[in-house]
Amino acid sequence: MPYGSISELPESVRNVLPEHALNVYKEAFNSAYDEYAKPSERQGDADREETAHKVAWAAVKKAGYEKSEGGGWLKK
Repeated sequence: MPYGSISELPESVRNVLPEHALNVYKEAFNSAYDEYAKPSERQGDADREETAHKVAWAAVKKAGYEKSEGGGWLKK
C-alpha cells in the first residue's frame, strides 16, 4: 500500500532514518509500488510490497545515506 505521509511508514523505518531520508524512502516506495504492480515486472518471487521496500532502501543509499555503527542512517 502506498504511504500518504511519513507517519504512515513502518516504525522500523521511521526510527532509523532522518527526515529527508524518510521523504526519499516514501517517494521511492510509492513510485515502485505503482511501477511493479504486475508480477511479471518483478524479479524472482518477491511480492509487490517487498519489491517496493527494496527499491526504497536503494533510493536512500543512492541519496547518500549510510548505516552508522549505532544502527541509524546518516548522510555521508
